[in-house]
Amino acid sequence: QVQLVESGGGLVQAGDSLRLSCAASGRSFASEAMAWFRQGPGQPRTLVAAITWSDNGVYYGNAVKGRFTISGDNDRNAVYLQMNDLKTWDTAVYYCADRPRKPDTTWNIKGAYDYDYWGQGMQVTVSS
Repeated sequence: QVQLVESGGGLVQAGDSLRLSCAASGRSFASEAMAWFRQGPGQPRTLVAAITWSDNGVYYGNAVKGRFTISGDNDRNAVYLQMNDLKTWDTAVYYCADRPRKPDTTWNIKGAYDYDYWGQGMQVTVSS
């Protein structure tokens, strides 16, 4: 059974940095991509950043471009999110997600529904 275990969340002040980590275990498949999503109270789950393993391509949500950096190691089944210059509106529950490789299938890198496996989420709170 696939497990995604997240770590690194917490309470910080605006302008601070945090590094989130996600480790995947129990995979019996090749991964297409891993991503970080976030969800604030009463808000939909939205993409923060994603990395595709075939070309090490990265994608960022508009709200975090220039501040956050996603990186990962497919061999080690891990993905990271370096968050710099945190803003109060970055406060949310952050989720790690994994999409198995599905040949000849179109998908939306920003779509939460296109990721099959999820971590349990962790709180990131940025105070002013």
